Amino acid sequence: MTLSLILACLWAVAANVLAMLPSRDHHWRRAYALIALGIPLLGYVTYENGPWIGLVVLAAGMSVLRWPVIYLGRWLRRPRA
Repeated sequence: MTLSLILACLWAVAANVLAMLPSRDHHWRRAYALIALGIPLLGYVTYENGPWIGLVVLAAGMSVLRWPVIYLGRWLRRPRA
């Protein structure tokens, strides 16, 4: 197992632990921090292991952080004035 995959697994464990802790802002601050750490980590995983493993890690990250992805989709589909 490469270093990038170990870091991605640690990111997933940290995301799950953070989700279990109570939060006043519905975990949005933590989600922003996880996104800021996850994007470069995803690039590192893709660089070291190839695009298919990168897509698997992307899907795993999107399943953990599904609400930011849902809100991004709604924002992109919103009618513009």
